Amino acid sequence: MKTILFLVRHGETVDNARQIMQGQTQGQLNDEGFRQAGLLRDELAQEHFDAMVASDLWRSVETALILAEPHGLKVESTPLLRERDWGGFTGRFIPDLKGLPFPDDVETLDALLARAKRFLDFIRTKYQGKTVLAVGHGIINKAIQAVYYGKQMREVDKMTNCEVRRLEL
Repeated sequence: MKTILFLVRHGETVDNARQIMQGQTQGQLNDEGFRQAGLLRDELAQEHFDAMVASDLWRSVETALILAEPHGLKVESTPLLRERDWGGFTGRFIPDLKGLPFPDDVETLDALLARAKRFLDFIRTKYQGKTVLAVGHGIINKAIQAVYYGKQMREVDKMTNCEVRRLEL
C-alpha cells in the first residue's frame, strides 16, 4: 500500500506580501492567505485524508486548520516541516539580499535536505498506507521534492501559496 502525501505551501502572509524573509518566524496569514486557504479547503473537501500535518510555525498551522475543517481532523505539528533557517537574513527585505553572501548562521543546504529526508521517512513510517495532507513552506517543500525526485533544488519549481503537489511514497 502506498502512502499518499498532499504537500501544500501555506497561504500568503503579511510578510510574503511585504517581501520580508520570514525563515523560522511564526508569520501570520493576510486576507489573501485566508482566501487562498478557503479556496483550497473547498477544492479538497471531497478528498479523503487520514491525517493533517503542519510545520510548527503559525502560518502553516493556521493554513492546516482551515484545510482540516471539512475533514474533522486534528492538525499535528512538526519542526521537520519548518522553513529554512535564514539566520541573519531573517526579517530583511528580500530584494536587498540579492547577490549577498549567506551569513554563517543560515541553515546549510545539506542540513535542509537531511531534514527533508527525515520528514519523508517520518510520513512513510507513521502513516504507512495512509493519505496525509502536510502544510509546509516554500523552501522546505522544495527540499522535500528534491529528495523525493532525486533532483537538485534548482530543478524543482517553486510552489505558490496554497499550491498542492501529490507525492506517492
